[in-house]
Amino acid sequence: MAPARTPRSSWIEEGLRALAAGGPDAVRIEPLAKALGVTKGGFYWHFADRGALLKEMLDTWERAGVEDVIARAEREGSDARAKLRRLFAEASGSDRLLRIDLAVRDWARRDRAVARRLRRVDNRRIAYMRSLFGEICDDPEEVESRCLVSFSLWIGVHFIAADFDGRSRDEVMGAVVAQLVA
Repeated sequence: MAPARTPRSSWIEEGLRALAAGGPDAVRIEPLAKALGVTKGGFYWHFADRGALLKEMLDTWERAGVEDVIARAEREGSDARAKLRRLFAEASGSDRLLRIDLAVRDWARRDRAVARRLRRVDNRRIAYMRSLFGEICDDPEEVESRCLVSFSLWIGVHFIAADFDGRSRDEVMGAVVAQLVA
């Protein structure tokens, strides 16, 4: 019987974990193999080289951070407001995805190909929000403003260390979301 190979998806997931923890320089074959409890030789059954793994990781991040999130927001149908609420819940409920997203943003500052991909991902995210806000707002400038505030909030709120006058961050976020989808 042939020895069981570590699945391709395990290498990708471990690579994404390493990326989130330490950026692209932390994505190295030998430490990934060690974390998976296998030899690095198994890596080459799935990937030609580290660059191939990095590409697959970005593909996985893009699919999880855009297509999967949109699919979950759309799953139950309903109106644009309900979809936006689900979208906000998705965004605020995934620390793992946020950590990967922030690592990709940092990586994009030093790598033009990653920057191009990030722009494509952000444009897709904004386009989806634009379509939803467009259903509840007639003013194109207001639609764009709500998109920018929403997207900035999703990324930026995690960098804010301020107290919120006796309210929890979740309470304040709930109020903001209610205003944005009104």
